[in-house]
Amino acid sequence: MPSTRNAHLIITARLISDFGAFLNMVALATYVYVLSNSAMSVAIFLASRVAGGIFASLIGTPFYRRVAGRLPLIAFDLLRAGVLGLLLILPVTQQALLLPVIAFGLGFGNSMFAIGLNSQLPNLIDREHLLKTNAWITSAASIAMVAGSLVAGLVVAAFGFETVFALNVVTYLLAALLIVPLQFRAAATSTESKSERGEWSVLLQGLRSAPVLAAMLAVAMADTLGSAAHNVGFPIISRLLTPESASTTLGLMLAVWASGKLIGARIASRLKGSDNINLERRFFYGVMLMSCGFILMFQQHTLYGLLLFSLPAGLGDGFSEVGLMSRLQREPEHLRLPIFSFLTLLQMTGFGIGMLIAAPFYAWWTPGAVVLLFHGIPLTTLLVVKGLSVRRGQVRRSSPTPVP
Repeated sequence: MPSTRNAHLIITARLISDFGAFLNMVALATYVYVLSNSAMSVAIFLASRVAGGIFASLIGTPFYRRVAGRLPLIAFDLLRAGVLGLLLILPVTQQALLLPVIAFGLGFGNSMFAIGLNSQLPNLIDREHLLKTNAWITSAASIAMVAGSLVAGLVVAAFGFETVFALNVVTYLLAALLIVPLQFRAAATSTESKSERGEWSVLLQGLRSAPVLAAMLAVAMADTLGSAAHNVGFPIISRLLTPESASTTLGLMLAVWASGKLIGARIASRLKGSDNINLERRFFYGVMLMSCGFILMFQQHTLYGLLLFSLPAGLGDGFSEVGLMSRLQREPEHLRLPIFSFLTLLQMTGFGIGMLIAAPFYAWWTPGAVVLLFHGIPLTTLLVVKGLSVRRGQVRRSSPTPVP
C-alpha cells in the first residue's frame, strides 16, 4: 500500500535527518566557540541560523505553490549536505568568516524541508493514518535528539570535528535517498488558491472563520517564548546543581526529556478520538503539562528532582506536537501551506526574540524565577483562550432563537 510505504520512508528519513540536525547543532556551536573563543561569535552563528528559518517561512508558501512533490525535499537535503561539506574542503582560516553563512543555509534548509513535508503529508498519507504517522515522526525526532546529542560529543572527543561533519553530510544524503521513492498524490486544485488575493489574506480569512486554529497558533507563539527561556537556562541550571559535571547533567536531562516526548507521542497516537476537537484538546493540555513540567524542573535543588520533572515536560511536548501537526494537516489544501509557513515564522521569531529577552533575566533572577515568568506566558494565553471560549459559548446560548 503506497500510504504505508510512504509512512515508513518518511519516518526513517526524518529519523536520519533529525539525527543529523542534532549532530550539527551540538558540534557546530562548540566548533564556533573553539575557532573564535568568543561568545559573540556563537550568538551571531545562532542568530544566522534563526534568520535562515525566518527567511524560509516568508518564501515557503509561494515556493511550494510553484514547486511541490519530492524534488524540493531532496534539494533541501542536498543543500544541507553541501553547506556542511564546505567545512571539509575549506581551510580553517576561511571557515570563521563563512560560519554565519553556513548557519543561515542550515536554518533555511531545515525550515524549508519541514514546511514542505508537513504541508504535503496529507498528499502522502491516508487521512486515517495521519495521526499515527505524526506520532511516529515526533517519536523519531525524540530518538534522534538523544542519539545525535550523545554521539556528537563522543565522536568529537574520539575523532575530531571533521569526522562529525562528514557523518552529518552522510545523514543528509541518506535522507535524500529515502525521499526519492515517495509517491505523491496529486493535490486537489482550489479556485481560492488561484485567486489574486495574497496568501496572507487567504490565511487571515481562514483564521477568522476558525477561531480555535487562531488560538492554537497564538498558544504556539507564546510557547516558543517559554522554550527559548528554558533552552538558555539548561546549561545554567546544570552548572548550578552539579558544577563538577554540568555537561553530564545536561545530557541526562535532555535524554529524560526526549524519552518523555517519545512516550507522550505514543500515548497521543493511541488515544481514542481523532476529530478536530480531540486534537485541539490534546494540543492545549499538552502545552499546559509541558509548561508546568518545565516550571517545576527549574524549582529543583537536586539532580534527581530535575530529572523527575524532565519527564512530564517531555510528555507534554510530545502530546502537544502530535495534536498541533495532526490538526493543522486537516485544513484544506489552499490554507494548509500558508498555515505551516506562518507557524514556522512564529516559532523562529518567537524563539529568536525569546532568547534575546530571556538571557539578561538570568543575570538578575534565579533560573526558577525566569522560567516561571516565561512559561507563565503560554499558561496565561491558555487561560485567556479558555475564557474567550467560555464567553463565546455563553453568548451563543443566550442568543434568541429565531421564530420560524
